[in-house]
Amino acid sequence: MAKALRNGVSALEATTKVTLAILALASGIYTYLGVRGLLDGTANLVFFGAVIYSVAVSVGIYAFWSYLIRFAPHLRSASGRGLLFLAIGLGSVMIIAMSSWLNAAALAGSAALEQHLAVTIEDYQQDLSEAHNNALAAQSLLPDIQLAADRFQRLSREEEASGALTGTSGSGTVVQLLRQMSTQLDGLAREVEASRTPVKQLFEEGGEQLNRMRRLVSASGPIAPRSDAFSEEAVTLTGVISALQETSIAPSVKRAADDLTRSFIAPVADGSTQDLASRQNAMVERVRDAVGGQGEALSEAANEILSREEVKPKRFVPISAPEAVLRYANDFLPSWAGAISIDLMPAVLIFILCIVHAAIRREEDPDAFENTMTAADMVQALSLFDRLQDHRRDRYRTEFDRGRSKDEPDRNEPVPDEMHPDDPKIAQIKPVDEREPRRR
Repeated sequence: MAKALRNGVSALEATTKVTLAILALASGIYTYLGVRGLLDGTANLVFFGAVIYSVAVSVGIYAFWSYLIRFAPHLRSASGRGLLFLAIGLGSVMIIAMSSWLNAAALAGSAALEQHLAVTIEDYQQDLSEAHNNALAAQSLLPDIQLAADRFQRLSREEEASGALTGTSGSGTVVQLLRQMSTQLDGLAREVEASRTPVKQLFEEGGEQLNRMRRLVSASGPIAPRSDAFSEEAVTLTGVISALQETSIAPSVKRAADDLTRSFIAPVADGSTQDLASRQNAMVERVRDAVGGQGEALSEAANEILSREEVKPKRFVPISAPEAVLRYANDFLPSWAGAISIDLMPAVLIFILCIVHAAIRREEDPDAFENTMTAADMVQALSLFDRLQDHRRDRYRTEFDRGRSKDEPDRNEPVPDEMHPDDPKIAQIKPVDEREPRRR
């Protein structure tokens, strides 16, 4: 099995290199698309800046994984592998920081910007609804105001017809005072009721603005011009929301309610007798108390409306595609997964090679020379052996030519029998010509 695994690793070396190159190239292309939206300046400056950055990313990713694929499978010590895996983790974080998020921006940038616009529309919808509710809150006071005006009007009619309050019929001081209060409250009621029209118009105008903004989000085509048009609509909608808050009638109701008490002027009794005048004065005081109570009730109700938190329309802030991808990352997890996988997929190849080489080491003795010797190693070893043999032959032939006697062998270095100068076979040995091809 070890031999088959080695053959498989050797056969897949080219495939591994091509795979790394393609993945690095793909990451560089998507990085270019992502970084192009971050750069400002002329078209040429943006183009060359994005190209340089993407090329640097591609080269860095290819070199990083090439180094690891080359060295990681051959490390055996736990400390060495631990440090190498630490380097893999650190490099992976750096790759995500410099490339993966830009890849995600290229894959899901437009969708993320549309998501940002959609979220902004929801915020504006909420602001418009709150401003509309605050503007209409004063309408809840209308029934109380109308009820008080009708009560004063009814009392004035009864007093005029039958003298229900003073005991003397006719249009006198009390009747005039009751009619005055009824008229004043009736005017306030009409003012409150009339405020519905501008509130309704502004609310409808804000709704139309929101509809146009939604159409911009759902429209097809490049996101950049749609985002610019969306910004213009957002500015207009902000003005509508501010105007809607200013149409609230609650401040006017509060002022009118306070005036009912502070500006009350008791009329002089016009009764023909002292008794009638006394009854009129007593009824005027009762009317004063009733008007004061009504004014305090309206003032408290108006204060509750005015105490509501003022709606502050959110300001639309355009963002870039990479920033949108980061802000709404949870909504685009598949795009993030794809972007990161392009950069970190070689790590899976490294783990596979580590497993395969570990299996090879278990199946065979890693220290046995025959398990790792290749054909090139064998040819080189044979050539070295022949050169050593030639060197020894030349050495012995030189000593023989110097006239060393047969009877006087070299006592310092014994001559092997098979290579002794007196051996008649040595004359038959021809010098090896390394230029001639070796016969196998």
